[in-house]
Amino acid sequence: MTRTDMPELTAPKQLMEGFRRERIQTSGAEINVAIAGNGPPLLLLHGNPLTHVSWHRIAPALAKSFTVIAPDLRGYGDSSKPDGGEDHAAYTFRAMAQDFLEIMSGLGFETFGVAGHDRGARVAFRMALDAPERVTALAALDIVPTYNVLSQVSLGWGLEAYHWFFMAQKAPFPEDLLSADPAYYINYKLNKKNVGLEIFSPEAMAEYIRCTTREQIHAVCEDYRATVSLDFEMDTADFGKRKIDCPVLVLWGSNSHCGRHFKVLEDWGQWAPDLRGTPIPTGHYPAEHRPDIVYPIFWEFFSGKEPNLDVPQ
Repeated sequence: MTRTDMPELTAPKQLMEGFRRERIQTSGAEINVAIAGNGPPLLLLHGNPLTHVSWHRIAPALAKSFTVIAPDLRGYGDSSKPDGGEDHAAYTFRAMAQDFLEIMSGLGFETFGVAGHDRGARVAFRMALDAPERVTALAALDIVPTYNVLSQVSLGWGLEAYHWFFMAQKAPFPEDLLSADPAYYINYKLNKKNVGLEIFSPEAMAEYIRCTTREQIHAVCEDYRATVSLDFEMDTADFGKRKIDCPVLVLWGSNSHCGRHFKVLEDWGQWAPDLRGTPIPTGHYPAEHRPDIVYPIFWEFFSGKEPNLDVPQ
């Protein structure tokens, strides 16, 4: 296939147009999943404070070439919010990855490609390390690996990403503050990334606000508590010892925290020998801000091609 074979990217008439919904029980959670299409399986994992609908501008087009599976992470959206446990282990990226390994097996896919944004990209990273025989290709949007983030915290990044440490504080301190006005919290968090709220569709924003319940806020805090403890410990133990076997694509916003505070390809290169990537002119939410850039690169990469990364900045 050439890029001329790529289905056209068109504006969807509704969120996740053409997708059916299923609720799938895993060994640790009940996961809300949107599924559409035929062809090679492609798992799309969203970030915080989003849900699976964050893929709505590219998922319907991808579903013309792939079987697209777009779930809500455990603790997010309409997926269940299990108890994190005293050590928050139920919200590690390993626990979240296990949900999707089980789901993909249940759907009949023993191998698959995976793309993740933000927290979802961290789940995909852990999945590719823990189950290299399952993941055929990995695309990450706007992150560097957790070890690289927490082992080189800078003042500039800390001021932008304060929520990593705020949400990791002992319950119920962050939960009480964030639950006081969830809509204000969502609007502030999405708007502070220097791109403006206008990049989000009103329908998607309404979904993000609807899902920001106290129960979800607590689960998200558990996610961050696990990140700065168990996840960091896992990554520290793996650093320099384990590598990601599959091809890896990294796209990051030139106007995001990644673009300003990290050497993205250098950091990823410590984990991924088969690596390619480029900054793109966006902030922290590339799939919603610039689907015209993300979609064709994803299509080429997950079609087994070397993607054209000549992106005007």
